Amino acid sequence: MKCSCSNFKSVSSSSSSTSSLLLPPSPSSSGLPHSLFSHSKLKLPKLKANHRLVIKNACGFDNNDGLPVSPKKLFMQEAIGAEYGEGFETFRKDGLLKVDVDFLNDKLQEGFLHRVRYAMKPDEAYGLVFSWDNVVADTRSIKLNVWKQLAIEEGKEIPEDELAQRMMLYADADHILHKGLLWETAESEVVRLKLRLSQLYHANLLGLREPIEGLEEWLDAVSRVHIPCAVVSCLDRINMVGALERMGLKKYFQAIVSEEDGMESIAHRFLSAAMKLDRKPSKCVVFEDDPRGIAAAHNCTMMAVGLIGAHPACVLKHLPMEFLDDLN
Repeated sequence: MKCSCSNFKSVSSSSSSTSSLLLPPSPSSSGLPHSLFSHSKLKLPKLKANHRLVIKNACGFDNNDGLPVSPKKLFMQEAIGAEYGEGFETFRKDGLLKVDVDFLNDKLQEGFLHRVRYAMKPDEAYGLVFSWDNVVADTRSIKLNVWKQLAIEEGKEIPEDELAQRMMLYADADHILHKGLLWETAESEVVRLKLRLSQLYHANLLGLREPIEGLEEWLDAVSRVHIPCAVVSCLDRINMVGALERMGLKKYFQAIVSEEDGMESIAHRFLSAAMKLDRKPSKCVVFEDDPRGIAAAHNCTMMAVGLIGAHPACVLKHLPMEFLDDLN
């Protein structure tokens, strides 16, 4: 799928000329009943029992010294998703309804009044979706620091080569322990180490105070022209909202997709964000630093902006950049 960022450039370039006299937005422009996607009726395909338990207990506390339950996806590589345009499944009285990418693009079409509104204020027709990892927060530094802290506690060593560092950022914890760090660890110890990783991650997250450079200025600019924004993550909502508040960014996000939403893949999170923003996927722009996230955005017919960081510009297509304040 071809995804051009020229549309997104027109969004940002027209920001300065947009009038501040805006009509109040209506609750929904799609004509799609909100009950269709209510939390009680939304069902992901092949949702296993252990996933439901994660959703139920994501913000709770277990018996691990009162610390938050370890998110299943915090130290694992998630599926990209929507390779064939698949989305969600929901049950209605007349049977199973499959909510795929094409369905959302069709049902979230603007109504007549919104088409008139967007003709005058084209910026507002878009929705911006920000990945939490390394786009909103510098989780790359947190993860590396967490692995180093764990190594010190266990009396182990961390390789300094680039391959090992990249593996600690993006590979599964099991793979890192057995193949990357070559720690001779029994299977029972792996469970304990993964739990400790989560505890250290949440402890480091509490010290997070600054967002990625240039992000706050960009969010402030788009908020002035009423472009809705969402942030997506596999973190639980309590920790995520707390971090956003400490960074002073919560006011900029109209939607949050977190672990409680029960999304099975990166693409599912992006589609959930589009639904919460009441924007069809083809009118959403995803900000990502990972090629897998960019691929997921393209699978959802979304546009993507790649932030150069752990991955070089050659693997980030369309609009790679080093800092968010490069946008204008």
